[in-house]
Amino acid sequence: MKALRINDYRTYTISDSNVVKRVISGEKELYEILLRRNNQKLFRVIRGYINDHNEIEDIMQNTYLKAYEKLHQFKHNSSFSTWLIRIGINEALAKLKSKGKYIDIYTSENELPTKNNILEMPDSEQSNPEKALMQQEAKQVLQKAIDNLSVKYRTVYILKEIEEMSISEIADCLQLSNSNVKVRLHRAKSMLKEELYELSTTRNIFEFRFGKCDRMVDFVMNNLP
Repeated sequence: MKALRINDYRTYTISDSNVVKRVISGEKELYEILLRRNNQKLFRVIRGYINDHNEIEDIMQNTYLKAYEKLHQFKHNSSFSTWLIRIGINEALAKLKSKGKYIDIYTSENELPTKNNILEMPDSEQSNPEKALMQQEAKQVLQKAIDNLSVKYRTVYILKEIEEMSISEIADCLQLSNSNVKVRLHRAKSMLKEELYELSTTRNIFEFRFGKCDRMVDFVMNNLP
């Protein structure tokens, strides 16, 4: 079915639960609303497991199709996005298993941290191109650091710090206790701090080579008195 471009603002104000009910009752074109509301979140969650964009898109497609088939099983006392994410995680794990990669994300953490280390990023400023470039480079460094986390820590970090889901929602998605989610989040932040420090002290970070170097040389040479 060709995607419908829904322009009526009222269709975006209805709750996910009501959209699900209307889709089940026959208005299948409204399923597009659920896709658009959840695309970014679902992508980021699956990206926490798999780092291949083609495979991520395949998993997202399978997730949405399976969710549509099971839409009548959705319990309206929980959020649709949490229910959808659980399906997406299972699809990602099944993909990894088919490739011979087993990932244990359900093993409990035994103790709570004694300190709460929080990774804080500076506020975004787009006042000039130089700052924008620095922010882009910082973003790439952070993404690399997140990628270097093990899956069970990376997933919790993405859900909490990037998607801003609550501890209870994450626990529901990952079938963990709230305390285990808190422990994993704390450890993810601690490991990220260490990883970012290591990245910042390597000689190949923020290099001034290739295009940057060429542009600088061209500018100076063309503006010599």
